[in-house]
Amino acid sequence: MLVRTARGDLASILARSRRITRDVKGGLDTPRALRALRRIRRLLGAEAAGFADLAGATFWTGRTQRDETVAAIVRDALHHETTQGKPTLIAVPLQVRDELGGVLLVAGEVQAAAVREVAVLVEHALERGKLEASADQVAQAELRALSAEISPHFVYNALTVIAALVKSEPDRARELMLDFADYTRYSLAKHNEFTMLSEEFHAIETYLALQKAVLGERLQVQIRVAPEVLAVAVPYLVLEPLVENAIRHGIEPRSGTGTVHVRGEAEGTDCVISVEDDGVGMDPEFAREILAGRAGNGSLGLANVDRRLRTVYGPWFGLVVETAEGAGTKVIVRVPRFQPGVMP
Repeated sequence: MLVRTARGDLASILARSRRITRDVKGGLDTPRALRALRRIRRLLGAEAAGFADLAGATFWTGRTQRDETVAAIVRDALHHETTQGKPTLIAVPLQVRDELGGVLLVAGEVQAAAVREVAVLVEHALERGKLEASADQVAQAELRALSAEISPHFVYNALTVIAALVKSEPDRARELMLDFADYTRYSLAKHNEFTMLSEEFHAIETYLALQKAVLGERLQVQIRVAPEVLAVAVPYLVLEPLVENAIRHGIEPRSGTGTVHVRGEAEGTDCVISVEDDGVGMDPEFAREILAGRAGNGSLGLANVDRRLRTVYGPWFGLVVETAEGAGTKVIVRVPRFQPGVMP
């Protein structure tokens, strides 16, 4: 039974609790959940521990408990409160976000209060797992939305320019059509969550080639990327929205020629990418509204990129925007050059 109180034992209990939380958050019927049951059994000093899903199927560790009495106890627990049967079997229903998620079963001479505390621990772990899964689904949905967010205005202008060149400059028209096909393939095709920075730079090069064809001499472009960062893994479609924003909201509204600078370089263990334009700029307060996703105005792509960066790397790795009205805009992306679990 759970009766030890020495400091060393307390540290062990806390460590086991943390591992149980980690192992069970993926669900009750996974190999890691079986590992969590073994930890629960040791933590409580029980003869056996098990989970039952909503269909009544049970998963055990320790001395197997599979008779009809156990099945009846599980059915009862799925419809009622904590059930205690055979004097040595305790069944506690697990509530996950106000819904029944299954049953915790513990067999042996174990304190019912201790079993209920472990049940609360399991409930919190399952709830956390559901929240993380929901967040991942939202991130994937945002990525799909971003992939489909090719500006109709840009598509129309690019195809119009290509059509105008078909007779007068057929070679140039063919080159731009290949650029357009390459750009749409990368933007719309299914991708992994991450890609190499070299792929992102290739995508924005084709995008900028098409924009130069549309805007002519009004748009100048400078791209400089250090070879040592080309293999850095970054979230897919993290650069194109920044370049598109620089052109649509920086260069196009201004008169005369404008320039977009795109740079990528290593700074210690980080990779720093910047997209800078000498366009009309904006009020810094409006830039904060954009990053918060409250500005609309076709700039939701920036908020999307900022949110994805913070989700992957942590809150200190979001976008940094330097701007002022009439002074252009510079957007800075800083990502680790090597990040565990991040690979194309």
